[in-house]
Amino acid sequence: MTNKGTVVMVDVYAPTMRLAAAFIKAGYACVRVQSTLEVPPVYRSSFSLDQFADNIVHHGDLAATVSAVAAHAPVAVITGGELGVELADRISEALGLPSNGSALSEARRNKYVQIETLKAAGLRGARQLLVTGESELADWHREIGGRVVVKPIRSAGNDGVSFCDTPAESVAAYRDIKDRTNIFANRNEGVVAQEYLAGGEYVVNTVSRDGHHRATDLWKYTKMSANGVRDRISGALLVPSDSLAREQLEPYAFGVLDALGVRHGPAHLEVMLTPDGPCLVEVGVRLCGADTAYYAEVSAGESQIDWTVDAYVDPDRFLAGYRTPYRVERHVALAFLTSPVAGVLRSYPLLGEVEQLESFHDLHMTVKPGDRLPLTVDDSSEPMMVSLAHPVEEVVARDFGTLCYLDGRGFYDLEPDGGAS
Repeated sequence: MTNKGTVVMVDVYAPTMRLAAAFIKAGYACVRVQSTLEVPPVYRSSFSLDQFADNIVHHGDLAATVSAVAAHAPVAVITGGELGVELADRISEALGLPSNGSALSEARRNKYVQIETLKAAGLRGARQLLVTGESELADWHREIGGRVVVKPIRSAGNDGVSFCDTPAESVAAYRDIKDRTNIFANRNEGVVAQEYLAGGEYVVNTVSRDGHHRATDLWKYTKMSANGVRDRISGALLVPSDSLAREQLEPYAFGVLDALGVRHGPAHLEVMLTPDGPCLVEVGVRLCGADTAYYAEVSAGESQIDWTVDAYVDPDRFLAGYRTPYRVERHVALAFLTSPVAGVLRSYPLLGEVEQLESFHDLHMTVKPGDRLPLTVDDSSEPMMVSLAHPVEEVVARDFGTLCYLDGRGFYDLEPDGGAS
């Protein structure tokens, strides 16, 4: 295939390799920039440089990294994941390429600054506190009343998120978070406490070019309280574009992007649809995770991936079609299984029943027989993701319910000395 140029991706790892592959398929070489000296442990087992023409490790000297990137004469510099947002902004800005710029980079990564930036722009945002001490947090929780959310100001994958009903619980969560390293192996820089938002939580995935935004796919989360975790996300259901929820969520999401200075590339917004309207949970200015883009394509024949490629290397095509809503051809549900036991896994005795479901599409097994099975408390401890797809929405809904029924203690067969809990 003819080389049409080079695209540089900052911190692309396994969750976004499909995007790199799409640029390569379109005829572009991909160069990878790594913002950290070491690959974070969460990505090491799947780390590969096979598809990349070069790998540039950033040692903290921006000028040197920009010079190394410039040697490839890239047509675009984009982030490959949450870690790379700020460095991608600075490199693309320095090279005069399509860029979100660095002025609001912190607001696109720091969860506290993010919400304050929205509110300054006149958009609804949660009441919150940048926590600096235990007594301050306890007093704030008493003033807010009810349940609050305590989480790191920078992380991903629900890492370190705690739902707290009392000031004592909030303080305990703060103590735990402030002394921990996050999933990227970085020490938590700070902690934010926010009011608990009641309502349905939705994902709005978008792609932008020159400030023109497209909602590529919307999902609604299903939740449960299990293993001591409140509101654990247990699944995601694709939302048809003609839904009433989309009519409320899309304008708000686009307002969020504008407030955060997002003019180019993909973004992943989590928005609570409350009785008082939409309110942002948080946004990642990068491709969605959990391979969601692939499943959007299974449903609608398009996704964030192809729209991102067009946004950077075929903007005329992007601008010609970005207003046309996506169309669901197959309804899709993703189930994130929740293990109530821990130990050495011997087998999944009910897996055959899952694979016989009428709408079964595929599965991704994180914990395999012979591996140690953890108690599921967050995204990184999920044993398996199962996807369902079918032209009839009710078939998917029925099979999703069946799958939730099967996913219990009987779904996991542990070694006798596996320490089941």
